[in-house]
Amino acid sequence: MEWQQLEYFVTVAKLEHMTRAAEALAISQPALSRSISKLEEELGVPLFDRQGRSIMLNRYGELFLYRVQRMRKEYEKAVIELQELNNPELGDVSLGFLHTLGTSIVPDLIRAFRQKHPHIRFHFTQNYSHSQLKQLLAGELDLCLLAAIDTEPPVCWKELWRDELYIMVPIDHHLANRKSIKMKELEHENFVLMKKGYALRRTADKLLNAAGIKPKITFEGDEVSTVAGFVSAGLGVSLLPVDEDLNPNKLAKIRVEDMVCERIIGMAWIENRYLSPSARQFQQFVFDFYGEK
Repeated sequence: MEWQQLEYFVTVAKLEHMTRAAEALAISQPALSRSISKLEEELGVPLFDRQGRSIMLNRYGELFLYRVQRMRKEYEKAVIELQELNNPELGDVSLGFLHTLGTSIVPDLIRAFRQKHPHIRFHFTQNYSHSQLKQLLAGELDLCLLAAIDTEPPVCWKELWRDELYIMVPIDHHLANRKSIKMKELEHENFVLMKKGYALRRTADKLLNAAGIKPKITFEGDEVSTVAGFVSAGLGVSLLPVDEDLNPNKLAKIRVEDMVCERIIGMAWIENRYLSPSARQFQQFVFDFYGEK
């Protein structure tokens, strides 16, 4: 069965006359008759009652017409949706990003992009780096913003920016007035960290291990703001990037002087996988946005 056969069937059902239907379709009447007969043969039932050149739908034909019309509507909707998706100003972008980027970085980035492209729609997913990569490989995400991570083809990753990580302490902490500190000086402090699995937690664990510190952890959080709140309450110190939501009246930041403390954030995508024009446009916008900084 071919789509053309269904179009022929609908035209005959509408005009109820084989010759006029053939003229409307710009084909010969015998060719149209053969097409309808072949369709009926494939379906195993007659679709029309024939009276000379007049032809009328029977109960099988009416049922089939109802289904075909629904199919045509779905097809037309699909064509429109695909055209919209392929329009760089009207499409969708599925974007994954780290939880720690959701406070201000991603919202600010989307706000800047929408000033130029207000009609592009986004579908957002917050998740760990490894979980994002699984979704990316499964085709559930177009692009990901995640920490530096070991990747293999077909995953591509490009660095966008680096955030310095600071020791965060309560404003009344005995180290609060220090401008810089050696990591080893925190050996006997309690720590408030992100939960296991987060990229920021992996970075903190790596830095503390390099300093020979086995941290005593009093709380593990899902959000940077939550971790900062527990630090402010005096439950421990932490290793965090600067965030505009961190309250300087409750927290003091101290630079680590004896090692490079930073997290590296980049964008991941799948090599040679089709990206809609809107997704490609957003990807290039992000590259340009951080290339200027």
